[in-house]
Order: sequence, then C-alpha cells, then structure tokens
Amino acid sequence: MKRILFFFILGLAFNACQDKYIEEITYNANVPIYSTRVELNALIASKSAKPLNSPGKLHINDNRLFIVDQFKGIHIFDNSDHSNPINLAYIVVPGVIDIASRGMVLYADSYRDLISIDISDINNAQLIDRDNDAFIQILPPTNNEFPLADIDPLLGVVVDWKVEQITEKREVDQWSRSGGFGIQENFSTIGNDGVMPLSAPTTNNGTSGSMARFTTYGSALYALNETELQTYDLVDLGNPSLTSSLAVNRVVETIFPMDDRLFIGTTSGMAIYGLNNPLNPNFISDFNHVTSCDPVVVENDIAYVTLRTGSNCGGWANQLDVLDVSNISNPSLIASYQLTNPRGLGISNNVLFICDGSDGLKIYDATDKWNITGNQIAHFADIQSYDVIPMESILLMIGEDGFFQYDYSDLEDIKLISQIQVQ
Repeated sequence: MKRILFFFILGLAFNACQDKYIEEITYNANVPIYSTRVELNALIASKSAKPLNSPGKLHINDNRLFIVDQFKGIHIFDNSDHSNPINLAYIVVPGVIDIASRGMVLYADSYRDLISIDISDINNAQLIDRDNDAFIQILPPTNNEFPLADIDPLLGVVVDWKVEQITEKREVDQWSRSGGFGIQENFSTIGNDGVMPLSAPTTNNGTSGSMARFTTYGSALYALNETELQTYDLVDLGNPSLTSSLAVNRVVETIFPMDDRLFIGTTSGMAIYGLNNPLNPNFISDFNHVTSCDPVVVENDIAYVTLRTGSNCGGWANQLDVLDVSNISNPSLIASYQLTNPRGLGISNNVLFICDGSDGLKIYDATDKWNITGNQIAHFADIQSYDVIPMESILLMIGEDGFFQYDYSDLEDIKLISQIQVQ
C-alpha cells in the first residue's frame, strides 16, 4: 500500500511539473526615465521670466505671487499693483506640484523629496536643503494607452517616461495562460489627477489656495503625504525637521489652517486636528461623506466643502456641503447644493467663491446658509477655473486659461482687473 501511495504522489508531482511552462510576452509600456539627486539639485536655479504654460497651484507672500508650472518650476510675479502684475523671474524646480513659504524660504516638493529654497534674491535662488523620500511620489504624466513598467527606486527618481517595447519571460500554469491578455495586472497603475491633482496667521507665512497640500502655521510646516499628516519644525528655516507623522487613515488631499486648527480634506470626509502643540497636532473629529475629492475652507464656525467626480478620487457627487463646526468635536451638515464639477473655493466675509470647473467662477452671498445657491452674486462662465485666494477686496484665481484677478469691493459690480494668459 505504501508503494502504491508513493508512486501516486510521484505521478502527481510529475504532472504538476508538466503543467508549467515559460511564456514570452512582448508589449509596449511606459518605461521610467530616472535622474539622480545630484542631477536634480544642479537644475534648481533662477532663470529669466517666462510665459505661463501649464499653471498649477497659487501661493502669495506679501506682494510676491507664485504660480506653479507643473513638474517644471515656479513663476514669480510682483503683484503690488493687482491691475498690472509684473513677471519677475522663474525658478526651475523639477517635479514641483505644491509650495509653501515662511519668510524668504520657499518649500516645495520635488518628485518625492521636500526641498527648501532661499528666495531672498529671486534672481539667484539657492537650494539650501533636500529631504530625500519625504513623500510618496506623484508620478509625471504618462501615455495612458500603455501600462507602467516596473519602477526601481534604487535607480533614482522617476522624472519622465518613454514608450518602449518590452519582452519578458515568466513561468505560467497552462490552465491559466494569459494569451497576451491581462498583462496590465503586473504593472503599477499609480497616476495623478492631472492636477492642474492656508490661511496664514502671521505675516511671515505665505498663503495658498484651497487645493494646497502644504501649509505653514507659526514656525511649523504641514505637508500631506498619501494617508499621513507630516509636521516639520521651521525654527531653522533652511532645514525643516520632521517632528511627527500622523496616520489620518484616509487618502488626504488638501489642508486649510484656521486659528489653532487644521482642516484636512480627504477622499472620504473632512478631518480636524488641533494645534495646541503646533509640532504635534492632535486629532479632534471628522465628518464623513461619499467618496470624492474634497477641498475645504472655513470662516467663523462654518466649513465649506466641495465634492467632485471625474478624478482619481472616484465618487459620483458634484456638490457643495456646508458644515456647522461650532461644536468642533461633532461637525454637522447644514445643507448641500448641487454644482457642475467644483474644485477650489474661498470665503471672505460671507462672500463665497467657487471654481466650478468648466462652468467657470461662481460667487455667492453665503449669509443664509440654507439658500446659498439662491443668492448668486455673479457668474463668470467663460473660463476654466481651478482655485482661488480671496484677499480683502481682491480675488486671485488660477485655471487652465491662466491667472485672473477680480475687484469685488463692489459686489454689484465685480470687475476683472487683470489676467495672465497661458501661452
């Protein structure tokens, strides 16, 4: 009996070996192009001013206006005269998406690193620090017709792609042959939202729009990283020191400081953190909503949140949620309003500004929280809007078409006073 069992097992093992074979597959893929940190550092430098080409996020510090040129650099304008911003310089920053500032130091992401740049002389900007692997990298745009080939972090930072034919061999089971289909399962599908994917309590800190992932508060820098809130000590402005990395347990997207709190927009809701100890934020509460992208701004005891579809966030809602945060431990929904495809927003003295994507810029009187869309003040429908920063009586707005400034000192006659077009 033992001999029979032995030969039976041996036969199964033999057949199993015969069921395996080597399959050779050839296909086109986005193959990564790498750069070393030494090469990237050498590229960071001031250049002469250049036209807007691929505008991203907005940031302002005093009269200096910064507009991100996605993955490439940062435009700097003198915005002392809102009716006539002057293009001053351009800083090459490979891989930049987000920026913040304190004093004369600009903080930016450079692919997966956090860098600090001395901008005291904008014509001679100097890299003063690079923190390697601070973030999960937002990858450069790819050719969406093809999958992504494997990425090897040991080869450097992914800075671009090239479409190449790849041939690989692999051992497969004859009963589950791919037949050349389903190959994309072997590749990373990490992408970005094609993003163009602060409220400053002191004059030393800059201000960004509602789509920002970086912000400064006092002598701290806060940066969102996939599902984490990272805090850096800026006592030494040129050398940010990581003091905490908190798991938010959600995919985090945007950050907005107000008083001594951080309001964080995520794909599944709003999270609130306290800043009694600015270098170690503490979780206070959250508010859940359907899966969607989620920038948030706050004024007094009211939070305004836009949800949208058509991005990596998923979801099906295109709306404005108005939340009561007077009880900071238990935010509650006041009302929801349907919109077209909202992105960034801003609030100033109950005047609410919403970038509604292809439906342009919409301005509302938000005094009556239960009838906001019934109190529309103005609608600029002929622009692709992305984000805004309201400043006293001037609104700064960025979109696919460029940068726009509006004078809203007279709400019955809001005027476009300047624009910088994409060229």
